Amino acid sequence: MADNTPLRIHHLRPAPGANKAKVRKGRGEASKGKTSGRGTKGTTARNKVPLGFEGGQVPLQRRLPKMKGFSNALFKTTYQVVNLDKLGELFPEGGDVTVETLVAKGAVRKNQLVKVLGTGDLSVALNVQVHAFSASAKEKIAAAGGSVSEL
Repeated sequence: MADNTPLRIHHLRPAPGANKAKVRKGRGEASKGKTSGRGTKGTTARNKVPLGFEGGQVPLQRRLPKMKGFSNALFKTTYQVVNLDKLGELFPEGGDVTVETLVAKGAVRKNQLVKVLGTGDLSVALNVQVHAFSASAKEKIAAAGGSVSEL
């Protein structure tokens, strides 16, 4: 090619030595014949390591329990959590706090159980009606002049 000829795709070639032929194992003594790079004798030379074999350690499928069994996790009660400082932000003038008003203000998702926790301080009187309270939340709401009732 002359120096002023543009480069074309059909002129491109791999760099010399970049494409090497694949080693064909087990095809005679000249190269990688006989044992084909597996060493001499032993389990790995014979291709007989079972699937899931862990070197004599008890395999995973035997360590895990066989049957499903029973778990109380299906009956666990989960709550949407609201802290007192969040209630103070949402209701700065005080008043009634219900699950519906919390859903309307975006503090909790609808059709979920709600629990009020005692993180933060409360300076306004709130009449809170939700599903559950922590002990510290009850104390702080009462101390601020509010009332607590569980649904």
